[in-house]
Amino acid sequence: MIFLQTEIKLKARKRGFHIITDEVLQAIPDIKKVNIGQLQVFIKHTSASLTINENADPSVRTDFESHINKMVPENASYYIHTYEGADDMPAHIKASLMGASVQIPISNGRLNLGIWQGIYLCEHRDFGGSRSVVITAFGN
Repeated sequence: MIFLQTEIKLKARKRGFHIITDEVLQAIPDIKKVNIGQLQVFIKHTSASLTINENADPSVRTDFESHINKMVPENASYYIHTYEGADDMPAHIKASLMGASVQIPISNGRLNLGIWQGIYLCEHRDFGGSRSVVITAFGN
């Protein structure tokens, strides 16, 4: 059994949905040694999240941002946690809805994603800063 793990800091990005698949793969080149296994990517933040979705048409990411902002609006009168700005509490809720990690099968040393799938960093803050992710691969 092979276990690989690294932690990387992603560059700061504007609010929205950003494909990070290549950055993840560059950080763990020894994934090619895993014939059958799993890759887990975990984000160490409470106001950003990860998901897997369309990697080809950028309008999908724009629509994600538009829709989630309607689902979880800023400045809701019932928010109590507002110390860090109008985008803070909604960012926490969005992060919980989207999730803190993704898990992907590894087959023959490569991620076994669908042809149009990629890993998204979902940045829910206007100025979230750089984000840390832990990347773990394991298998035979």
